[in-house]
Amino acid sequence: MPITNSTNGNYTLRQLKLPLDIEKIIDISDLVYTFCEVMDHIDLSRYFVEKDYKTGRPRCDEQKLLKVILFAFMEHGISSLREIEKLCRTDIRYMYLLDDMKAPSFATFGNLIRNELTASIEQIFIDINTYIFQKDHVDLEHTYIDGTKIEANANRYTWVWKKSCLRNRDKVFEKISLLIDSMNDEVLGFLGVKLEKREEYAIEYIEEMLAAYTTATNLDISKFVSGIGHRKSLHQKQYQEMQGYLERLKNYAAHIEICGESRNSYSKTDHGATFMRIKRDYMGNDQLLPAYNMQAAICDEYIAVIDAKPYASDMECFVPLMEKFKATYGHYPKYPVADAGYGSYNNYLYCEEHGMEKFMKFTMFEKETKNQKYQNNPYRIDNFRCDSEGNLICPNDKKFIFKYHTHVKGNKYGRTEEVYECENCEGCPYRSECTKKQEGNRTARLNKELTSFHHEVITNLESIHGALLCMNRSIQSEGTFGIIKWDRAYKRLFRRGEKSVILEFTLISCGFNLYKYHNKKQRLQKAV
Repeated sequence: MPITNSTNGNYTLRQLKLPLDIEKIIDISDLVYTFCEVMDHIDLSRYFVEKDYKTGRPRCDEQKLLKVILFAFMEHGISSLREIEKLCRTDIRYMYLLDDMKAPSFATFGNLIRNELTASIEQIFIDINTYIFQKDHVDLEHTYIDGTKIEANANRYTWVWKKSCLRNRDKVFEKISLLIDSMNDEVLGFLGVKLEKREEYAIEYIEEMLAAYTTATNLDISKFVSGIGHRKSLHQKQYQEMQGYLERLKNYAAHIEICGESRNSYSKTDHGATFMRIKRDYMGNDQLLPAYNMQAAICDEYIAVIDAKPYASDMECFVPLMEKFKATYGHYPKYPVADAGYGSYNNYLYCEEHGMEKFMKFTMFEKETKNQKYQNNPYRIDNFRCDSEGNLICPNDKKFIFKYHTHVKGNKYGRTEEVYECENCEGCPYRSECTKKQEGNRTARLNKELTSFHHEVITNLESIHGALLCMNRSIQSEGTFGIIKWDRAYKRLFRRGEKSVILEFTLISCGFNLYKYHNKKQRLQKAV
């Protein structure tokens, strides 16, 4: 068959024509130039250790890969690895960042994030912030704090409840006690051996009992029978029943250990996630969902510090966030401003110890400052007058006598409350309005230190400075999460585990700060 050199099938009217300088195609105000300005002032080489491989294909340049990843997060907020791979093949700006390097696969980006960035991304975030904050003269004394709950990448019906484990463990303890009675009465009593019962059983003690039972009865575990047509001996039944209880205790102990002291639940598919209520209830039945509490400290519209905690309450997240701020910038912020979710005795005392002003609302702040009926209620113990000896006097001119101090359960700072009791409530004309108790004298709890903290917070927030800080907090901190969650459609985590979640949120924060810096820079240039 004759061979022809016809090339008509490969001919096209559209010929590829590229300029020698790709930079001329990219607009002068594009994001990539601002991105390169920041990254050129950061030494990325110290985050990647060169590995001397003598075989295999040459490695990709990790610094270029990191720049591509950060630029994708800067432009899109959150990008899948396959989307980044596609952009490297089709978007000229990503080709410009790769600088003649072949477009990597999505697996290459994934390996870099997983193996290299998990330990170093927070320091890279600090380096980016150091340059941006210096250029933009960011004020680190005023910090606006807020948190949001984001659903974890975990199955929705994989919960493990700590209280349920504790209840079931107590039931197993009762069953073990009954089984020990049976062992002693039916078998061991005739052999002169007796097992000791306890209120609670450690795993090691159960293992010792099984070993003692095996020795006393000369039980051969290898000869155990099972299945249809086989009848188990009494010794085998008791041994296997105790062994089943042992396995259950081990499972409960593992669940309780994963939950720890501060959590009541966790997800089987992501042990760092806690089941909590989130605003985005797409199931419509108030279902608890596995989530993380994402915390951010905002300074002049930039994210200064981020953190992820498995606590449903914001109160527990304040101290770790401020400690991270101190470790990053070398000092505590002078004015930490937060909503009522952070106002607690522990947090106020923490601010007092570290020289921070108290600009965090407390739970009853709105009621104590705006509700005139509540403020002027004569039956509030805070409104009781004092006599010359300092005793509290109720509206019926009866003394409230100090009884004792009581510790507040679960308070880490040893908070106590003073308990007072009225000397005589019998025949009081104000009883129905003063107390709900039908019999006996009214009692009241009071913490003078916490009350003074509340008065200080009200004074701070009702000042002109405080009003401006509250207004700025609602704009900056809540606006930051609004941009991340709604403008950039980030509503569910992609990675599992607390370290991976912090890695993911740090990448998003890097992109957010770079994008914010670009926008501010463009506005400034237009104004000039």
